[in-house]
Amino acid sequence: MSAQSRTWPVPAVLIAIVSVQIGASLAKHLFPLIGAEGTTALRQAFSAIVLVALFQPWKGGPKTRADWGLVALYGGLLGVMNLVFYMAVQRLPLGIAVAIEFAGPLTVAILASRRWLDAVWVAFAIGGLAILLPFHGGAGALDPLGVLYASIAGVCWGLYIILGQKVSDRVHGGKAVAIGMAFSMLFTVPIGVAHAGMQLFDPQILLWGLGVAILSGAIPYTLEMLALKHIPAKTFGLMMSLEPAVAALAALVLLHEWLTAMQWLAIGLVIVASAGSSLTSKRVVASDVPAD
Repeated sequence: MSAQSRTWPVPAVLIAIVSVQIGASLAKHLFPLIGAEGTTALRQAFSAIVLVALFQPWKGGPKTRADWGLVALYGGLLGVMNLVFYMAVQRLPLGIAVAIEFAGPLTVAILASRRWLDAVWVAFAIGGLAILLPFHGGAGALDPLGVLYASIAGVCWGLYIILGQKVSDRVHGGKAVAIGMAFSMLFTVPIGVAHAGMQLFDPQILLWGLGVAILSGAIPYTLEMLALKHIPAKTFGLMMSLEPAVAALAALVLLHEWLTAMQWLAIGLVIVASAGSSLTSKRVVASDVPAD
């Protein structure tokens, strides 16, 4: 393996992480116009179109009825996960929503490992989440409904990872994601149309939605799948642990979302928990499927 082939996956994953969070920040600009529901509908619809064109799932896709059923369930879960995550971001700072959501894949990774050292990472994660959860008022208090949505998104992400592993055993990863994204439209688009109405089809809003889909879906999914073939799983998992910090920084620059010192500390604890789990686990479960 050449030096170039060993090094390019690292910046590719970093670009994917930054792209996802820029896309989420762009999506937040659409919320006042079409809501989280309409934004999710556009993201899933355009992402499906791009990914289906890219991976051509009609060639070597699901073969049996059971395979199709599994991919359909996978797609439905993908749609729910993205919808509740955007509903969380509508009410919470982006970096905090991502940090809370990270509890899902982190739990899956720790349960898969079952080593005593994981108790340390659990303690870091609990410490971070305890700071973020709305147990108190005052400065930095979070919207309880937003926290609930982010928590549901985390549960969905954890289930998505487990189900994604089963899907990947039967169907090529890129083709499974493309078909799953198409199935997710069946759930998200009707909800988006019911919420936003004909405004969803305004040309300018459609253009913004396409940008969100490319930044949050097409670019990161493609880069992560390519990088995973050339990068150790632990390295990939360690890099993905940076997502809450990247989300907070992207929101600071693009949305002017200022966090308190305690909130930055909480995000740091979640990152340490995720990174530690990635470095010490035998298998980095959380990296098997792309996030958000």
